[in-house]
Amino acid sequence: MTEAARRSPGTPCWVSLMVHGIDATQEFYRELFGWEFVPGPLQLGPYVRALLGGREVAGIGQLPPDRHLTPAWTTYLATDDAYETAEAIRCCGGTVAVGPLDAGEAGRLVICADPTGAVFGVWEAEAHHGTALAGPAGTPVWNELLTYETATVGKFYRTVFGYEVEPVVSADFDYATLHVGGRPVASLHGVGEALARDRGPHWMTYFEIDDTDAAAGLVTELGGHVLRPPRDGTAGRLALVSDPEGAVFTLVRSRSR
Repeated sequence: MTEAARRSPGTPCWVSLMVHGIDATQEFYRELFGWEFVPGPLQLGPYVRALLGGREVAGIGQLPPDRHLTPAWTTYLATDDAYETAEAIRCCGGTVAVGPLDAGEAGRLVICADPTGAVFGVWEAEAHHGTALAGPAGTPVWNELLTYETATVGKFYRTVFGYEVEPVVSADFDYATLHVGGRPVASLHGVGEALARDRGPHWMTYFEIDDTDAAAGLVTELGGHVLRPPRDGTAGRLALVSDPEGAVFTLVRSRSR
């Protein structure tokens, strides 16, 4: 179990979801994870922070009515200087879509994409350091980039954030772990043509749960979808699911639990 503190640059520090129906989405995640909600920064429009045991674990915001986008969970990576990181992203072939944008006293954010088009956020913390709890059921516990191949995109993330990139040496498994200060913080998974064409490269958030099979069943009961049924993997028992608006995420009961 970990609590929030100012993260080293490159460390995943927050996950946020932008949706069309914020009230219905809150109800879905309240029933699934036991989250409670409090208002977030007004500068971000209708936005709430999800709490678990009184600690902040994620954010949910309302998309403007004219933005016909498929909702998706966004992984935010920590930085000490949002302006400097945004410039580095541009110089390394990525794009900056939003920001740097001040979120009141909370901090400063950037919404951007790597050279393959995978969207992620950058967060320069002030009062809000990000996810305040990781480990218990209902908390985000891992972030992974699903992409075509890891070698090229790995160079982008290493240059921008200073990661140590540790690849898995295998002829048929394209995978690398991103390390900050010698500690694994995220991963890259190259799946080639198996990548869903309707999504393209994207960051995936893993949420810890107590029982993968029961949680997957609850997702369906609440109007979501099970995209890949529960299965055992190296990280634990996993299920790929989506909420009623189509935001995709992974449920995991970690082997360490």
